[in-house]
Amino acid sequence: MQSTLISVGCNRLHKRDGSLVAFDADKIRQALIAAGKATGEYTEVEVEGLLQAVLARLDGLPRLHVEQIQDRVERVLMDAGFFFAMRAYIVYREQHGRLRRDRRTMVEVATSMNEYLDREDWRVQANANQGYSLGGLVLNVSGKVTANYWLDEVYSEAIGQAHREADLHVHDLDMLAGYCAGWSLRTLLHEGLNGVPGRVEAGPPKHLSSALGQMVNFLGTLQNEWAGAQAFSSFDTYLAPYVRKDQLSYQEVRQAIQEFIYNLNVPSRWGTQTPFTNLTFDWVCPQDLREQIPVIGGEEMPFAYGDLQVEMDLLNRAYIEVMQAGDAKGRVFTFPIPTYNITHDFPWDSENADRLFEMTARYGLPYFQNFLNSDLQPNQVRSMCCRLQLDVRELLKRGGGLFGSAEQTGSLGVVTINCARLGYVFKGNTSGLLQRLDALMELAMESLEVKRKVIQHHMDAGLYPYTKRYLGTLRNHFSTIGLNGLHEMLRNFSGDEEGMHTEHGRQFALKMLDHVRATLLRFQEETGHLYNLEATPAEGTTYRFAKEDLKRYPDILQAGSVQAPYYTNSSQLPVGYTEDPFEALELQDELQCKYTGGTVLHLYMAERISSTQACKQLVRKALGRFRLPYLTVTPTFSICPVHGYLDGEHEFCPKCDEVLLLQEQKAGAVH
Repeated sequence: MQSTLISVGCNRLHKRDGSLVAFDADKIRQALIAAGKATGEYTEVEVEGLLQAVLARLDGLPRLHVEQIQDRVERVLMDAGFFFAMRAYIVYREQHGRLRRDRRTMVEVATSMNEYLDREDWRVQANANQGYSLGGLVLNVSGKVTANYWLDEVYSEAIGQAHREADLHVHDLDMLAGYCAGWSLRTLLHEGLNGVPGRVEAGPPKHLSSALGQMVNFLGTLQNEWAGAQAFSSFDTYLAPYVRKDQLSYQEVRQAIQEFIYNLNVPSRWGTQTPFTNLTFDWVCPQDLREQIPVIGGEEMPFAYGDLQVEMDLLNRAYIEVMQAGDAKGRVFTFPIPTYNITHDFPWDSENADRLFEMTARYGLPYFQNFLNSDLQPNQVRSMCCRLQLDVRELLKRGGGLFGSAEQTGSLGVVTINCARLGYVFKGNTSGLLQRLDALMELAMESLEVKRKVIQHHMDAGLYPYTKRYLGTLRNHFSTIGLNGLHEMLRNFSGDEEGMHTEHGRQFALKMLDHVRATLLRFQEETGHLYNLEATPAEGTTYRFAKEDLKRYPDILQAGSVQAPYYTNSSQLPVGYTEDPFEALELQDELQCKYTGGTVLHLYMAERISSTQACKQLVRKALGRFRLPYLTVTPTFSICPVHGYLDGEHEFCPKCDEVLLLQEQKAGAVH
C-alpha cells in the first residue's frame, strides 16, 4: 500500500528532538490499524476514511509536529465515535511518552563515557576552567545525572522541554547548587574559618600568611558548594593591617602573595578544576572605611584603615608583579581574576599605576570597575549585607563585574534565552517576537523561583554547611536572566540588513533590553526576590544554541562555520567588527548600561598596546567619557614554552623558527 503524503502546506515533519524528516502518512495508518485491532471497533477498510480525516485536519499547517498529528488522530477517533479505540490510543501514547521520559532521564553509561573520552560532548568545552582529565570525566558523567534530575524531577515539563529544545538554557544543571557568591573578607578575618560541626576549625588569623592561607581554604571549600565564581572585595584594604602590624618588607609580602596565587591556581576543585575566584582591589581606601579601626586576632589596632596607603601599595605591587611573572614556565595565572575600582582619587601617575597598566597592555588580565562616570557607588560592594530591606521596586546592581560579586550577594541561578531563534522564527514580526520573549522569560522566572526554594531547602538541611555558616540566607542573592545572540537575532529578523553594528539594529536592541528590564521589575514585585539582567558569558551555550538551531532551521544566519557555528555573546558587536576601541565604546556604551548584573566590554587589540602610557590613557579616557560599568583590555599574545611571551597571535614561535633556520644554515655550510 502506497504512503499518502500531504499535498498542500508541509510535507516535512519536526520530530521531538528537533530534526526534520519526510512526513509519511503510512505511520498514521499503521497506528489506526493497531488501535482498531486492539478494540475491534472498526476494520481496516474503515481506516482509510479515518486517515483522510486526519490528513484533512493537518492540511494547511505551516509546520508539522509529532504531537500535532497525535492530537488530531485522537479527535478524529472521538468524532467517529470510536471511544474505546481513542482511549487505547491515548493510553498507548502516554505509555510511550513515559518510556521516552525514562530513557531521557536514564544516562547511557557507555555513551556518556565515550562522549567525554572522545571529546564529542559539547560540555567538555562548556567551561574554560575545566581541563580534560579523570576528574573531568567523573564530573561530566555525574553532571548528566544531576542535570536530568533537575529537568525531570524538579522543574516542570515545560521548563525541561524549553531547555532541551534550546529555546533557553538553564545554566549549571550539572550542579545541585547556586551560581556565584561574594563573601565578606572582613567577616572571615574577624572570625576565622570555623563554625561547621565536625570540621577542622581555625580562629581569626593573626598574620598575613595565615590570613591568606585561610582565604585559599575558604575559597576552595565554598567553591565546592557553588557552581560558579567566588569573590572577595577590598582585598588590599582588609589585608593592609597585617602588613603594618608585622612591619613586613616588600619581599615578605611578595612571597606571601606568590604562595596565595599559586595555591589558587592548583586544580583542587571537584572535576579537576581550579577554583573560579575573583578579587576586587580598592587601590585607595574607600571613604566609608577610612575612619574604621581594624581588628586582628580579636585586638583593635592603633591605626585606621585610612592610614594604610603604603601597605596597600605594597600588596598591589606584589600582586601585579606575581601575576605578570606567571608560573615557573612563564604562563599567565588564570586566577584570581582582578577587578580594580577606578575612583576619582585613583593615582594615575603613581609607580603602581604604571605597573598595573604595563600588566594590562601585556596580558589584559584586569577588569576595571567604573566609578568615574557610571551609576555605581564604591560603598555598594558592602551595602548588600547590611540592608535589611531591599526595594524590589528598583533594579539593583549586583556589583563586582562579570565574574565577581559584592559582599554577601551573588546570583542564585542563571537562565539565558536564545534570541537568534526568536529573530528567525518571528522575522519582521516585532509583537510576535516580544510575546514569545515574554513567554520564555516567564519560564525562566518559574525555573529560578523553583531553584531558589530547592537551594534554600537543602541549605537549611545542611547540604551546604559553609554557605549556611557564612551566608545563612539567600535573600540578597539575585535570580539572573541573560540574552544570547542579539546580533544574529537582528540579522535573521531583518533579512541580514541589520545587526549590532547598525544604528537601527542598536536601537531595536536597546528597546528590547528596556522591555526585559521592565519584565524583571515586574518579577521582583510579584515574587519579592531580586532579579537582574546579565550579559551572560555563554561559553558552551552559544555553540549549543547554534547547533540545535542548525538542525531545525538549516537556513538560519549564524556566526562561525557549518562545522562550528556559534552566536555572538549577549548584545556584543560581531567578532572582528572593529579594531578601533573608541568605535566599539561608542556603539556599546548605552547597551552596556542596561545590564544590572555582570557585563563587561572587551576592547580587543590585535597585539600588545604600544606602551604603558598608551594603555593608561585608553582606560582613563574610556572610563571618563563613557558610562559603561566594566571594561577590560584584551591584547592578543602567545606563550612559547621556550621563549615565553610573544606579541600577537603565532601558531609557531618566530624566535624558535629563527634558531631552526640558523641551525639549517650552519648544517648547510658544513656540507
